[in-house]
Amino acid sequence: MEGTTNEQQKKGVSKGLIALIVGIVVLAGGTALAFMLIKDSPKNAYFLAEKDTWEYMVERVEERYQPEFDWYEKTQNDKTASSVELTAEYNDPAAGSTGYGMDPATLINNSSIKLDSQTDMENKQVYTGITANIAGMEISDLEVFVTDEKVMVGVPFLEEVLQLNDQDFGPLLHEVDPATFTGEETLGLDTMFESAGEIFPEEYKTHLEDEYFKMVYDELPDDAFKSSDETVEVNGESIKSEKIVLHLTEQQVKDILTTVLDKMQKDDKLKEIIKEQMVAQQFGGIYMDDELDTFMEDFEAGISEAKDGLEQIKIPDGLTSTLWIADKKIVQREFVLEMGANAEELAKVSITGSQLLTDENQFFDYDFAFSDAYEEGTMNIAGDLNWKDNEAKDSINLTVEDFVLSYDGTETLADGTREFNRVFTVEDPASGGGSLHWSGDATYEADKMNSAHQFSLETPDFSQDMFTLNMNTEGQTIDSVESLSEDNVKDLGSMSTAELQEYFENDVAPSFQQWLFGLMSGSGMGF
Repeated sequence: MEGTTNEQQKKGVSKGLIALIVGIVVLAGGTALAFMLIKDSPKNAYFLAEKDTWEYMVERVEERYQPEFDWYEKTQNDKTASSVELTAEYNDPAAGSTGYGMDPATLINNSSIKLDSQTDMENKQVYTGITANIAGMEISDLEVFVTDEKVMVGVPFLEEVLQLNDQDFGPLLHEVDPATFTGEETLGLDTMFESAGEIFPEEYKTHLEDEYFKMVYDELPDDAFKSSDETVEVNGESIKSEKIVLHLTEQQVKDILTTVLDKMQKDDKLKEIIKEQMVAQQFGGIYMDDELDTFMEDFEAGISEAKDGLEQIKIPDGLTSTLWIADKKIVQREFVLEMGANAEELAKVSITGSQLLTDENQFFDYDFAFSDAYEEGTMNIAGDLNWKDNEAKDSINLTVEDFVLSYDGTETLADGTREFNRVFTVEDPASGGGSLHWSGDATYEADKMNSAHQFSLETPDFSQDMFTLNMNTEGQTIDSVESLSEDNVKDLGSMSTAELQEYFENDVAPSFQQWLFGLMSGSGMGF
């Protein structure tokens, strides 16, 4: 039994180190690499090809979806209002023939939900009003107002507005359960108003680039890169390319990994970044200090374990990464790494494939493979994206053995209006698979937008026309964000747990029951 455990540990260490090595190679190639000397060398050409290829793809996406990106920027920089209305259509001829209860179509086809939101990201304010019509039962006056400091909620069955300040949340939890909560917990409201760049700010990117990517770049010896000319076949085209082979010996791989792990182990800034990212990704939940401390302890222990395992690991053929480059972009790639606890138990990971990127067409086809003494697996991802004269025809397929996840879409863009038809399909012999159909249109102008979306499912037992979810949206710029009145506020954070229990039992619950009874009685639904 002890031997089995040791084998599993060795196997796990190998996978972890493989992931680290692949991550270093990919991330180092994809970063801006502003520190590189602009000189003609295979080493620079290798990394510049990674950088230029990534930036080219980003530019193509931004170019195609410029109206959407422009509107997103407006929502981040200006005060905007948006309205989202959800309705559905249900059509099942057999549903009403059972003779039991109400036909679901009566309820579904006569119901709607509408959300009216207003945002001011600069001043950190969000207002949302919710209304609904459930088969003639009208629900309104549900309102939420959020800033980076507090949450205010208005409900139709209470005269007062409920309020909870961010600073009161932790102490309230601590009073409820002092053994679990420290009192320092927050609602994390400020993360609602952070853009993607603020969630992972520029200083973090600069730190990783300066302290890790530059270090890896400097540690890679110039003579590990070899260049030659070679013609390759990509997507039916014969392309003259520069072939650059990066080869590191076993000792060179170990030396670079040791340098990186040593740096990570002593890097307090990296640990701060990791902790902040964990908290940011946990919006809507709670991360206790002891959980963060435990995670960081595991992180440091994992680095020590990786360093210890690195001394014993075998990489008989070293690491080889080959790029074929044409027009400063990668057209073909091959990455191979084989390592293990000994020469008889090697784990191998490989990435092979090709891509051809132009302004009108982006083609890619890659195979990812892993194998060791215990298991093996392959995955293929292939895509053909076409954009010409403001018309698109796209297909992407992810294949793992008999399981296939695919996307097929068409789009047209004319006078600021995008019309689209997108289909996501799952092919799975075990479940029978199915498809999600998403069609609609969206129009973006200088200070307003509107869109209409239709979603439907199709499976072997469910036809596409049986159920459709409709989502209509409208957006525009506004002068100010609506807020809830502070004349009659019930501050929940200032109340003790006993006062809160008494308030909800004696005030909130009876008022809710009375409101709900009146709502159902007046709807004519027969409750």
